[in-house]
Amino acid sequence: MADRIRPFRFLADAPEAVDGRSLAAAARRAEAMGIDVLVIPDHLLDQLAPVPFMATVAAATERLRIGTFVLNNDLRHPAVLAQDLASLDVLSGGRLEIGIGAGWNVPEYTAIGIPFEAVGRRVARLTEAIAVLKGAFGPEPFSFAGEFYTIDGHDGQPKPVQRPHPPIFIGGGGRRTLNLAGREADIVGLAPRILPGDRPRTDPRSLTVAAAAEKIDWVREAAGTRFDDLEFNIYPSTSEIIVTEHALAEARTLADRLRSRTGIDISERELLESPHIYIGTIDALVEKFRRLREQLGVSSIMVGGLDEIPQVVERLKGT
Repeated sequence: MADRIRPFRFLADAPEAVDGRSLAAAARRAEAMGIDVLVIPDHLLDQLAPVPFMATVAAATERLRIGTFVLNNDLRHPAVLAQDLASLDVLSGGRLEIGIGAGWNVPEYTAIGIPFEAVGRRVARLTEAIAVLKGAFGPEPFSFAGEFYTIDGHDGQPKPVQRPHPPIFIGGGGRRTLNLAGREADIVGLAPRILPGDRPRTDPRSLTVAAAAEKIDWVREAAGTRFDDLEFNIYPSTSEIIVTEHALAEARTLADRLRSRTGIDISERELLESPHIYIGTIDALVEKFRRLREQLGVSSIMVGGLDEIPQVVERLKGT
């Protein structure tokens, strides 16, 4: 993957903020410590809404990029969302990144009366939504006739600063979503696959480096000639970030927990090498991210909160 090596970029989760002043202070701290993008999820939970959050962060900083990790497409009409997002890109001077997905948190759907449809339907709707977003960001009025959305001569306003549009992030662990990412995204997030059933569970086998390489192959097939222009992202999953001198013991505990939940064996070594498990010393984590970039071409890394592994960000930012 040496021909795809890019400088590292680091994403951090939205800090808990009780008011605008504390959020602005956290955003400035993220900028000072070398975080590239401060992101917020999109849930109807105890959190700030994404659009005012991003506007506040952008107003408080000069270089820090703003983004979502990720928007739930089913909560907004894409033409309305396009206006919000383009406005954010204008107000931030072109610092927006758009993470968007098909939705997954069933209780939220139930709480507000939105049907939680099969994954194929949700991904099909997301596919159409991305076409509408790109159409609204385009230079001219556009029309679109799909199963879920119909647009007739709409000229989205304002137009974003970044052309042809702000970077679009699509992530997933299954082939259907990653094929969509390969065709339409600028940044592709590699996620673990979820086992089917009434209680969603991570498939431990999908945490491995081999599984990540397979997912990248799916993206490559779908992307065709645009593959080399894609950026790949990884993020911690299944376990919190653990800085420790006893990585093997921590990995053994995690392997036992995954086995008890899923009945699937995965070795401690596979977990320590996983793109989604961050356990070890600071030196070990620095070397791990370098190795994953060399092996998989991954250069975008979600590091959790601002206080998770700032030493790793300090050592790798810009390299």
